[in-house]
Amino acid sequence: MTESTHLGKIEISPAAIASLANHAVLKSYGVVGMSSRNLGQLLSCDSKRGVKVDIEKGEIVIALYVIVEYGTRISEVAHNIMESVKFTVEKALGVPVAQVNVHVQGLRVSESA
Repeated sequence: MTESTHLGKIEISPAAIASLANHAVLKSYGVVGMSSRNLGQLLSCDSKRGVKVDIEKGEIVIALYVIVEYGTRISEVAHNIMESVKFTVEKALGVPVAQVNVHVQGLRVSESA
């Protein structure tokens, strides 16, 4: 994503947006962790795992792949993730987020239950 001003140019990489989104997801209630879309991401431990950012025509679209705690209301957890990621990214960048899509890849039972 690029923005030009009279002082110069500002570039924000999709990796930076993914890192912001990842942080917001992991702070959300009911989220156990991030999942991966492919084997290459599964073996990595980076902050972009489970996050895909597309920037088309100046619009940000974020896809999230998450693992949710068993026993939580999945629709509520997903909705909270959407709101949290949208708020965090928009606040940090000052650019509207067009979509936040949450893909629940699995459920996990906590050890304490």
